Amino acid sequence: MLIIFSACQSKTADINQSSKESISMTTEKNRTSESNKPQSNSNTKNSTELANQSFVGGSLIQAVIDNDSEKVTTILQDQNYSIDEVTAKGETPLLIATHENFIDIAKQLIDAGADINLQDQISDSPYLYAGAQGKTEILAYMLDKQVPDQQKINRFGGNALIPAAEKGHLENVKLLLKDGRVAIDHQNNFGYTALIEAVALTDGSSIYQEIVNVLLEAGADKTLRDNTGRTAEDYARSLGYSELLNIMNSY
Repeated sequence: MLIIFSACQSKTADINQSSKESISMTTEKNRTSESNKPQSNSNTKNSTELANQSFVGGSLIQAVIDNDSEKVTTILQDQNYSIDEVTAKGETPLLIATHENFIDIAKQLIDAGADINLQDQISDSPYLYAGAQGKTEILAYMLDKQVPDQQKINRFGGNALIPAAEKGHLENVKLLLKDGRVAIDHQNNFGYTALIEAVALTDGSSIYQEIVNVLLEAGADKTLRDNTGRTAEDYARSLGYSELLNIMNSY
């Protein structure tokens, strides 16, 4: 039987930021959605794992799991069907399609009015997940067709931009900034902004140099401090990221 629940909010985690090692071990590098990336059980799952759950054979959720666009179309013809039905973990069909990067089905669901802001039990929404996990085509379609609720945050207190920056999803960073609705200097539960995470939780490589430059060009505030009192420049200096430091010093 298909289990229908209301999507619920989740909890955030605490980290010890006393060193680079503790930062990288306790934040988004271990997470699937923010950073954006301390939660051992990821919300990312494949169709096989989802198929192990029991759903009604003709359900929308099952059709999405099967990547069956024709069945999705047929089901959506029923105006009374609940397009935002959820699994036991609070995942809507659109969130599942976003997990799997089923682009065509995601677009079908969005066009039919699926809510991009509904959150599952670990506070992932289709919009937040698409932003965090580099699902750029789905994210672009969401931004074009619906209104992302910027008051909805992930379980680490972050918006879509912070994990996108930390995970190196340059195109998502550009897309979100161009759209203009995301708060560029939003600070999560650890006081991290997108700029701070792009420095403190990364390897400082060329992709992050590009992201830092894009953020600064868009007006990111490099003077903001996290909960330990450190700025993005402080992290660049302590981690020996001379290229990132040079970029920040040029603004």
